[in-house]
Amino acid sequence: MDMQVRRQRADGERRREAILRQAVSLATVEGLEGLSIGNLADGLGMSKSGVYAHFGSKQDLQLATVDQAERIFRSEVIEPALAAAPGLGQLLAVCDAYLDHLARRTFPGGCFFAGAVLEMGTRPGPVKERVAAFQSSLTALIQGFVVTAIDQEELAADEDPEALTFELNGIILAANSSFVLRDDPHVLELPRRLVRRRLGIPAPAAPENPSRAPRRK
Repeated sequence: MDMQVRRQRADGERRREAILRQAVSLATVEGLEGLSIGNLADGLGMSKSGVYAHFGSKQDLQLATVDQAERIFRSEVIEPALAAAPGLGQLLAVCDAYLDHLARRTFPGGCFFAGAVLEMGTRPGPVKERVAAFQSSLTALIQGFVVTAIDQEELAADEDPEALTFELNGIILAANSSFVLRDDPHVLELPRRLVRRRLGIPAPAAPENPSRAPRRK
């Protein structure tokens, strides 16, 4: 009996995970307000009742979707940055990891939080608060990397941590907008160069353009 209960619980957790993954993807296109039990059920080939059983309300679904998006973002962007060398290494890593997150097309509408901040910013309530809390924590993390880089004399002593954090956020958010509009990973090379230029790091060699590469005989 215990084994059967554990199996049912594990199956339920897997179904919930699949629903939330679909919800995050859909929210990057339709927005958090565009989420519904019906379109999630259609996308997953499930019954509406099967989806509804996991969430008590639309707000519960939205909050769970934000939590799922944060888990994915932490795995793909924050954890690689934290694994890098403290200071300038982590600062470069978090920007590169964000751009890699876009390049992998993890979600069809680009960065989940870039869209959620704009959508929920004028909608007071728990969902806005959850999105704002994540955004604040990410900004604080990047600013902490800047402070460490200054302390380690990897950046100038008179560097303004808040201003540099704002600049880097601006670069990667502009990269997200450009990538979503053009759906071309080549547009991410410019922000990579801009980040390195701002941090005083040599830019990587430009990738070879296949259309200009000499043909092999």
